[in-house]
Amino acid sequence: MYYTKDTILFLNGKFIKAVDAHTDLYSQSLHYGFGAFEGIRAYQTMNGVKIFKAYEHFERLKKSCALVNIPFSYETEELIQIAYQLLEKNDMGDAYIRPLVYCGPNMQLTHTDEVYLMMCTWEWDKYHGDKQLKMCVSSYQRPNPNSLKMEAKVTGHYVNSILATSEAKVRGYDEALMLDMNGFVAEAPGANFFLEKDGVLYTPSLGHILPGITRQTVMNICRELDIPVKEKQIKVEELESADSAFLCGTAAEIVGIESIDAKPFKKEWFDSLGATVQEAYKCQVLEKSFSYVII
Repeated sequence: MYYTKDTILFLNGKFIKAVDAHTDLYSQSLHYGFGAFEGIRAYQTMNGVKIFKAYEHFERLKKSCALVNIPFSYETEELIQIAYQLLEKNDMGDAYIRPLVYCGPNMQLTHTDEVYLMMCTWEWDKYHGDKQLKMCVSSYQRPNPNSLKMEAKVTGHYVNSILATSEAKVRGYDEALMLDMNGFVAEAPGANFFLEKDGVLYTPSLGHILPGITRQTVMNICRELDIPVKEKQIKVEELESADSAFLCGTAAEIVGIESIDAKPFKKEWFDSLGATVQEAYKCQVLEKSFSYVII
């Protein structure tokens, strides 16, 4: 589903066919999860194909590498140009872009100077589709921020996410909601969390979560639409009295939550602040005015 015999990707300075791409099976990234990546979307907008928040995403990729001492020499503008060339070569407009920084062979627990860049793209619908999610509080917690660089988008971190989502699906839910080490609400395995209560949106404070680019976009939209939004530590008990909730992320975009642990929220999704944000977000990525979005 990710590529065909004609798909082109970028690998270490060259555009080649995906079927011709190879990697070293002794890669430190493959064995130890030591690498960094991004998830980015491009949209067919009113003004042509545009990569949403391209600068912010590639800056975060560079920051992730720096935080875990992976040497990475590409400039942000160079990465943006590679991404646009990749879309053109694959004749794609609405697409998901995945840059991956990975390391060469090294079986020691030290960083290596042998570092590579792969960038690929494929057509991908919203990660959770358009349905409202049935979620559960996970038995898996987000890691202690003193044990990992939580603000870095590192490949190995996502073992934690795979375990949480897999557990939720086995239990009959769509997705997991993870807590931090202190028992406060953190985030979903691959998306940030917002809760609505009495006309205000709340989202978990930084520290135990990935500071998502879509999360920041949502907060900016709220300020433009005069929707009060606050960062705070959210107790699990507060979920029961909330009016609504939603997830946000590049892959998921904005997706409403129907229930948590089989307890539905008070508001119908289409009457919620999240639905308003969802519509404004769609307008922003397509470069349409959202002045008609009224709360």
